[in-house]
This record gives sequence, structure tokens and C-alpha cells, in this order.
Amino acid sequence: QVQLVESGGGLVQPGGSLRLSCAVSVAVSGFTLDNYAIGWFRQAPGKEREGVSCISRSDGSIYYADSVKGRFTISKDNAKNTVYLQMNSLKPEDTAVYYCVASYYSGTDDLIMVPEVYGYWGQGTQVTVSS
Repeated sequence: QVQLVESGGGLVQPGGSLRLSCAVSVAVSGFTLDNYAIGWFRQAPGKEREGVSCISRSDGSIYYADSVKGRFTISKDNAKNTVYLQMNSLKPEDTAVYYCVASYYSGTDDLIMVPEVYGYWGQGTQVTVSS
């Protein structure tokens, strides 16, 4: 029902910025991005996959991991079926593969950053923050 394609990853110096994009192909007639919980996860080498930022389906609330608050901004353009992650003040610890995710989940928002909630994942895009 949903296909996700990330782009925009690459190599950036600490303190720099990067903008990730996720093109969302929605096969359900009449559905928009508002019909999905949607967001970004990341996985660094040797670490567990973690939620970065997600948008609730139920009320559109936005959630960020503590590690990225104040630096990252998630947004979406329903007309373009595209989700963005603007990443500023990047740190080496932000290095990871970033995945765009989507779900029909409309339960409690305390689970919005749990990987198992999401049934649709993109292929991932590598972000490397290094001098």
C-alpha cells in the first residue's frame, strides 16, 4: 500500500546541515499523509534502531528523540506526498542509516517511536558526520 524512497543522505562536517526527503507512494485511493503515522528512524553501527522523529496519525503531534531536539525538524508536504527531515548542527553521533517509516497505527502516542509499530520502511539513506 505504501512505498517509501529516501534521498538526501551524504557526508557532512560536524556543525553542518543536511535535508533528507522521503517520497511516499500511497496506493490507497483518497489517502494522504495524514492517514499515516510517519517519520524517521536511524540505526548506527553496533546500535539498536531508534526513533528520530515521528508524526502521530491520531492528532498530528510531532515527537523527537531527546538527542535531536532543537536540531532536527520534521515536516511534510501532503500535496507532494513527501516527508522531510531537516538536520542542523549535526554531530558525529548522528552518523547512521536513516529510514523513512509509515504506519496505520493510531493508538497511544507513547508507542509512536517504537519500530514494531511501523509496517512500511524505506531502503535507508546513509548520513555520515565527520571531519
